Amino acid sequence: MACAFVGPQAPTPRGNLSRAAGEYTGFVPDMQRRQLMNFVLVTTAGIPVLVALGCYLWYFVPPVASGGGGAQLCGDLDGNPVTLESWVKGHKDNDRELVQGLKGEPYYLISTPDNIKDFALLSVCTHLGCVVPWSKAANKFCCPCHGSQYDENGKVVRGPAPLSLALAHTTTVKGNLALSPWTEQDFRTNVDPWWK
Repeated sequence: MACAFVGPQAPTPRGNLSRAAGEYTGFVPDMQRRQLMNFVLVTTAGIPVLVALGCYLWYFVPPVASGGGGAQLCGDLDGNPVTLESWVKGHKDNDRELVQGLKGEPYYLISTPDNIKDFALLSVCTHLGCVVPWSKAANKFCCPCHGSQYDENGKVVRGPAPLSLALAHTTTVKGNLALSPWTEQDFRTNVDPWWK
């Protein structure tokens, strides 16, 4: 059996493809249909992207108390709401403990025998922004970075910090502790608040 060589063959005609462009009068692409298909494609791809972006950004919005007045719920270290009942049961008189407060910043709540004080203290030093721990033995806040000291109400008593700790109002909303901005005069210094 011998193999025969088959050389190139002429292409088979495919209808009217060889006609000049001027001869086609019946076929005009429908641009409205193309625009509709592009719109459908962008919409079906864009909606899930916008939903995902919205969910991502919503994560950064802090919970707001429904009581109005700009109050924001306090959170524990895990971000769970702190109730007044659990706070009073778990703390002794004059205890100070950090919670997540306004803008997620650390605030000290101060216990009384059966409640909390009507103000909270931002625990950020006014010198260079270190978190200021409460020293129970010294009965004051002592900054570990540069030695600034604040009394039990957050008033600066020793520099280099130039200003007292910022204040926030404490309230309860449906049993949960909440903080709201302090906008009136500072009761410790009798001047307008610097943290507005």
